[in-house]
Amino acid sequence: MQSSCKKVCVTSLPTAIFLMGPTASGKTDVAVELAKTLSIEIISVDSALVYRNMNIGTAKPDAATLEHTPHHLIDIIDPTDAYSAAAFRHDALKLMADISKRGKLPLLVGGTMMYFKALREGLSPLPKADAELRTFLDAEIAQHGIKHLHAKLAEVDADTAARLKPTDTQRIQRAMEIYRLSGQPMSELLKQGGDSKLPYRIVPIALIPSDRSVLHRRIANRFKLMLGNGLIEELRNLRKNYPLHPNLPSMRCVGYRQSWQFLEGEIDAAKLLETGIIATRQLAKRQLTWLRSMHDSIEIDCLSHDLLKKVRAAIAD
Repeated sequence: MQSSCKKVCVTSLPTAIFLMGPTASGKTDVAVELAKTLSIEIISVDSALVYRNMNIGTAKPDAATLEHTPHHLIDIIDPTDAYSAAAFRHDALKLMADISKRGKLPLLVGGTMMYFKALREGLSPLPKADAELRTFLDAEIAQHGIKHLHAKLAEVDADTAARLKPTDTQRIQRAMEIYRLSGQPMSELLKQGGDSKLPYRIVPIALIPSDRSVLHRRIANRFKLMLGNGLIEELRNLRKNYPLHPNLPSMRCVGYRQSWQFLEGEIDAAKLLETGIIATRQLAKRQLTWLRSMHDSIEIDCLSHDLLKKVRAAIAD
């Protein structure tokens, strides 16, 4: 009787599809094609696509694609704002519930693995961002440098400081913010556990390249195309229209960080191309590491000639 109840409880959960993969693995194209034949709605799981007017460097779907295949959680904040994993989880859960009520399947597509993890496993009880404290920390970093703040973090939260690079501005700032808001180290708060797990039956599909060198060529070609399509001019316009600085999360996105250095005269065009490609490869490597750790995922070769067919079969099964 107990096992029967357990089976009913599990199978009665609504279904959601996770389509995950590294940058340049073809996730967006697959999702758009799936939307033509399946009753789904797409939720973007991408920490860069949330920003308005950041289109070229984020490889955002073009206006025509978004018109006939809308994506939730694209173009929702300005480049001066911040968007957290907690905010994503809140927004995604609401959207998933609404989509399910409409009798459709939520298809969550992207490469921000921290968002997928937060959605699936919940979050620890960390305090929300504080704008005034952020401004104070920004000023402290500008005056003394991020390595100074990293050293101060080591004094109050040695575990977190040890796992962060001394140049990781965003995470060091957040860890110090958490300590100053809560009076407790972030490492201790993370041990306290998070929200309840995701109330959905997940179909987790991971697009993994069988030949990483081919993915690297895709990455190089795509970054060259971004530059050819006007990435530098896009960033110039962003700097004219918004009060931006290089420590903002939006300007730390791969591609924009290197383009900012180019506009500041810190690197030349050749170095921009080189560092942009290297940074994107490093991002892909981190994404693949996350994906390899998700042992229940259905792995599909993103380089396969019949990729769409295989993804459809995985969903059907």
